[in-house]
Amino acid sequence: MIEKKDYLFLVFVLFGLFSYAQQELEASVEGNINNLPVREYKITIDQEKVTKAEGKETMGMTINGNIPGPTLEFTEGEYAVIYVENKMDVETSIHWHGMLLPNFFDGVPYLTTPPIKPGTTFKYEFEIKQHGTYWYHSHTMLQEQSGVYGSLLINPKEKELDYDKDLVLVLSDWTNEKPKDVLRFLKRGTEWYNIKKGTATPLNQVIKRGALGAQINFWRQRMEGADIADIYYPAFLINGEEKIEYPEFKPGEKVRLRIIDGAASTSFWMTFGGNMPTLVSADGKNVVPVKKNKTFIAVAETYDFIVTIPDDGKMEFKIMAQDGSGTASAFLGTGRILPAPDVERPDKIGMMQKMAKMEMRMGAPAMQFNPSNPDPYELKEKWGMQMDGMNHANMEKDSAMSGMDHSKMEKKKDAVKMADSSQENMQKDGVKNMKEEESGGMGMFSEYNYDYLKSPIKTDYDEDIPVTDILLNLTGNMSRYVWSLNGVPLAESDKIKIEGDEVTRITFNNLTMMHHPMHLHGHFFRVINENGEYSPLKHTVNVPPMQEVTIEFYGNEYGDWFLHCHILYHLDSGMARVVSYDTKRDDRMKPYPLSNLVQETNKFYTWGMLDAASHMTELNVVSSNIRNQFTALAEYGWNQNLEAEFTYEYYLYDWVRLFGGVNVENEMENSMDELSTTAIGGIRYFTPYMFALDLRVDNKLRPQISLAREIMIFPRLVLFGEYEFQADFGWVNDLEPGKDFEDEQVWTAGLEYFLSKNFSLMGSYDNRFGAGGGLSLRF
Repeated sequence: MIEKKDYLFLVFVLFGLFSYAQQELEASVEGNINNLPVREYKITIDQEKVTKAEGKETMGMTINGNIPGPTLEFTEGEYAVIYVENKMDVETSIHWHGMLLPNFFDGVPYLTTPPIKPGTTFKYEFEIKQHGTYWYHSHTMLQEQSGVYGSLLINPKEKELDYDKDLVLVLSDWTNEKPKDVLRFLKRGTEWYNIKKGTATPLNQVIKRGALGAQINFWRQRMEGADIADIYYPAFLINGEEKIEYPEFKPGEKVRLRIIDGAASTSFWMTFGGNMPTLVSADGKNVVPVKKNKTFIAVAETYDFIVTIPDDGKMEFKIMAQDGSGTASAFLGTGRILPAPDVERPDKIGMMQKMAKMEMRMGAPAMQFNPSNPDPYELKEKWGMQMDGMNHANMEKDSAMSGMDHSKMEKKKDAVKMADSSQENMQKDGVKNMKEEESGGMGMFSEYNYDYLKSPIKTDYDEDIPVTDILLNLTGNMSRYVWSLNGVPLAESDKIKIEGDEVTRITFNNLTMMHHPMHLHGHFFRVINENGEYSPLKHTVNVPPMQEVTIEFYGNEYGDWFLHCHILYHLDSGMARVVSYDTKRDDRMKPYPLSNLVQETNKFYTWGMLDAASHMTELNVVSSNIRNQFTALAEYGWNQNLEAEFTYEYYLYDWVRLFGGVNVENEMENSMDELSTTAIGGIRYFTPYMFALDLRVDNKLRPQISLAREIMIFPRLVLFGEYEFQADFGWVNDLEPGKDFEDEQVWTAGLEYFLSKNFSLMGSYDNRFGAGGGLSLRF
């Protein structure tokens, strides 16, 4: 005789199998062809002043007057009609994150959906053929950071889980700066955000911890340190508040917490006070229930927990930013606080020490010399984990060479299906060592895996379905803030072509020091973990530093879909691809060229610095995109020495750039009567150990070499220096009799103390101008 609980589980599994087949194996169709009941919403996006952090009023973007926007609630089997009105003076968009829907309504402007122009309304409509916790957000520029996001709550046709009430919790981060200024500041390369939030690792702390050798190893690989998060945020929010109360929940009630990480760039650790919570769903999909407290949620993921309101107080739900720079809390119930456990802040210097012991090459380039023909297997072979003396990248490449090259070496046909076991994959690529901390492994990343997620139903595909393997190395350059896949930013990439009615398997191999939550639009994919054929289905997967994660999905759609890192600033700096079924582009998109989306990741950003000191003034202005850079530099000493330089530079790849321009300087010391203008050209190279090397020659055939470096020696205090040597062999100029050559040497050394994001105190000695001090302004 079947017990009731076993019967319910059997029904749940059978329902899940039916749901899986409907959702993941059938293509989306436009229109209410099944005459489903219609549920309508209207949301309005506007610009208005808001106060979210430090009591400062800043301009935000609201949905129906709030941040976050309203929860749009549906029931599976309804037909959604959502009108989005744009009251702003800039265009906008809404992407329905995690939803299976027709390509035209996915909401990526210029790729799938027209942008919503100022003063207009766009009508989204699609069948609700899934249930769970999802969300929506702008996919236009950096608007999500300003507040354009909200939640979707989709009920199943029949209730599957035992709980009394729902509570949606949208997690986010907030900056009082304009998001475009944040990205511009990241592009210039500065440690200020780490200084501000206390996560910098100055040399005095490194030496104190006995980590100088590890630091030198990082410098050798052109890396400042083990970075975790890019940006300083004065506040982290839950449903728009740093602390929020929900006293309406009564003792004994079971509440389903539907948690959404809607942050622009912050992943969180989540902990719960009171009774142990039960994790029941991930990215909208039911999982085998598991008791779990401390849980990591990456940007754009959703997790559902069922909690029981305690009898003896109110439970705290607490989030901590991944880098430990801030927290936020929600309280459910009444009475005394039952605190959530604290999560230990990450030890960046300790991470550096552990990683220095590993046999790996870090700092893979974000750009290729020839971006039209990247070889991902060669890139993987050269960078990252090198285990047991085995060349795994070549092995993978050889096994994939039996197929056709459809997408510039990003795509490989593989006749042999990969083993459906994360344990075998981990052994193959050396990632198993992440759990062997005592032997110098990567134990600091061992918590970032999905082994606790198990699908209640089988998710694997029939072995007869063809499989295509794609390797995507995640690559980036922190100092220039260029992010890419296989060393190719979106602006220089081709589409990844995939086939319908096939399984596409993508391996994300992270060659950077940062986590990357990778999101594929319009599809669910299997995240291959130790649960094998019961591996979970997700729409976003976090890929930890120097590790790899494999996903796979069945090609049942049409058109072009976006694949990208969901850290907003990484996306807008190039870590994205268009995944294409290679079908005809929708005629409705003809007025909206894809180039508008692509070039958004290749915009010019301009910044500068002005040093006003007692002995000299220096102005440096830079305007740069991925490959091209314009620089203007002017120095004026109070002893009437002037030098100005204007150059155009072209990046061959991350560390090498060619340049040409003009140099203007006074001929006679202490006199501005005679100015000399020369043409210059040469090469600039960012060397191992992080020196800026400049090799050049001018039209008088005078060679010159210069070397510059700066090091943070104490919190906020930076030591800098530069040496320049120029020789004249008389190839053009006439030298004095008896001289084989003349030389000029210029050097400067000094200290800079950061007062704020934009201002520093500085003091230096220059062999031309002497000693002095003053103020530095960054703009």
